[in-house]
Amino acid sequence: MNAGPIFVQIAQNVRRSLARGDLSPGKKLASARELAQALGVNPNTVVHAYMELERQGVIEKRRGLGTFVHKDAPVAVMREEMLHSAATSYAREIRRLGIPSSEGISVLKEVLDAGETE
Repeated sequence: MNAGPIFVQIAQNVRRSLARGDLSPGKKLASARELAQALGVNPNTVVHAYMELERQGVIEKRRGLGTFVHKDAPVAVMREEMLHSAATSYAREIRRLGIPSSEGISVLKEVLDAGETE
């Protein structure tokens, strides 16, 4: 399964970090050069991801200071969208497998209660 372009993956990871609470509004992000070096990608790839996040109102550039999570970043909206997307993917898969909804919900609850993660 293709996870998509690297800049999309970077932007998604920033959004996921916000939704999880690892990042918070007002927090300074690594520079494009620093993040590119840490990830082993071209700095232009990170710049592209940051531009997309800025366009979405998630981050903001402050001249001479760096890049920050926007104070009004739509964290609750992003979290809800991610949850809905995950639920939709799960529902689609249990339908493909021909599993009844009640069984799919039961298994999901079992996994969540057990604290299983990725």
